[in-house]
Amino acid sequence: MNKVSTHVLDTAHGKPAAGVRIQLFDEGSNLLIDTQTNDDGRCDEPLLTDPPAGSYRLLFAIGDYFRSLGVDSPFLETVQIDFKTEANQSYHIPLLCSPFAYSTYRGS
Repeated sequence: MNKVSTHVLDTAHGKPAAGVRIQLFDEGSNLLIDTQTNDDGRCDEPLLTDPPAGSYRLLFAIGDYFRSLGVDSPFLETVQIDFKTEANQSYHIPLLCSPFAYSTYRGS
């Protein structure tokens, strides 16, 4: 089974980012899933299974997450990752973040 998945790591506090709201949209801006990370910074289910080739957008509500930890004025409000898929492939898209910076990559 091919899938799109993610996880979020809080690099400022050195831990998984629990409770981060994540939304996945297709190229027509249709909301495909609205979920949040678990205690391990992961989603309990893949965001998408057997994704067709196309363009997608992931939105991470990072500002809300850092405010919940007591960060008064995080620089980042929402992290947006636009990516493309090819048929018959899996995509793992991790987000490493702090209140002021982020990094991502295509994982396996």
